[in-house]
Amino acid sequence: MAENLRQNLTDTVPRGAAPRAPLSPQDAERLRALIGMKRLALGLLLLMAVVFATAFALQESYPWLQYVRAAAEGGMVGAIADWFAVTALFRYPLGLRIPHTNIIAGRKDEIGASLGEFVETNFLSETVIRGKLESIGVSRRLGAWLSEEENARRLTDEVAVAGSGLLNLLSDNAIQDLIETVARENLLKPEWGPPIGRVGERLVESGQQHAAVDLLLERAEGWLLAHPEAFGRAVSQRLPSWMPGFVDKLVDDKAHREVLAFMATVRADAAHPLRQAIDRYLGELAHDLQHEPEMISRVEGLKLELLDSARLREFASETWEAVKLSLVAALADPESGLRTGIRSTVMEVGGRLISDPALGARIDRWLADTASYIVRRYRHEIAGVITETVARWDAAETSEKIELQVGKDLQFIRINGTVVGALAGLLIFVAAQAVVSLV
Repeated sequence: MAENLRQNLTDTVPRGAAPRAPLSPQDAERLRALIGMKRLALGLLLLMAVVFATAFALQESYPWLQYVRAAAEGGMVGAIADWFAVTALFRYPLGLRIPHTNIIAGRKDEIGASLGEFVETNFLSETVIRGKLESIGVSRRLGAWLSEEENARRLTDEVAVAGSGLLNLLSDNAIQDLIETVARENLLKPEWGPPIGRVGERLVESGQQHAAVDLLLERAEGWLLAHPEAFGRAVSQRLPSWMPGFVDKLVDDKAHREVLAFMATVRADAAHPLRQAIDRYLGELAHDLQHEPEMISRVEGLKLELLDSARLREFASETWEAVKLSLVAALADPESGLRTGIRSTVMEVGGRLISDPALGARIDRWLADTASYIVRRYRHEIAGVITETVARWDAAETSEKIELQVGKDLQFIRINGTVVGALAGLLIFVAAQAVVSLV
């Protein structure tokens, strides 16, 4: 139905022209209203013609019909003149290529350029954009929207979908190369000895090693209590083979008790000589790691053995695979810790935007500054979209688009022209009759 109505909008469609896009429901409704107004204006013109013909034929018999004829004549003139003026905007009247007609199609590009310039000058200005953003209160509205759980869940779902898509798009080899490069720059390049020595020195100075020593002593004592046979075998193996078996047993028991007693003494005495020896050893080790070239070289050799190229590549591959699998699984599960954390963060941000006026004001100011910068820097390009879009339109289609928007109101010009023409014709005739009677 919309296509049938559209055929009534234009007088002719050039053969071979590009097919028109289907009308939207709103444009179809505008087209029906436009056709109705055209028919009404044409009906008034035909009515004036009928009245004129009748009055012209009977005015000799009924002199008062001269006034009716004059009014109808003026109405026809006004209707035809305004029909010509309105039609000349959108097409050639009756298909005749009269100069200064079909104005919109003929000056389409100029109209597009003028429209773009108008928008750029009057709408894409810093004052207008900044004033509008400040009056809207973007941060407050955004905060209210984000603080709603349903909205936060929807936004989290969209982030999860985008994140999963991004992970699938990423090249595994490229990420592995990146991890390997970062590891090589941050692990292989720097020397390990001095940094480890500095950290160890601070730990020894602050006594942080005591907790580790206590843990080692506790574990050693626990192992001795749980495995006396293993300790006994270790001691017996070092005794002469000619000694009787009961002597081995006595020695094992005695050594086991002595070692346990020694462990208990060391654990109980914070100033025990063994602890002091351990502290001195750790302090010397920290110093050597920082200042002894031989120790630094040994650490560097150990580092290269641990992180040779093959192992580093394997480390990068395993790291990325583990991270990727974890992220994909977390993003796919609506109740995962990651998505729950994102959702909670979104709602927390929304609440902050509502409850913290200072934060909201900073965000609004930042948005206004950003929009002002964009408008100041790119407003000509933004307005150029209008000019370029209109330039790409077909001339006839451009006329149709504009006529659909304003054509209904323009038909009132024809109706008003008919009425005003009738009144003017009547007044002119009355004035002429008055002059004649005076003469």
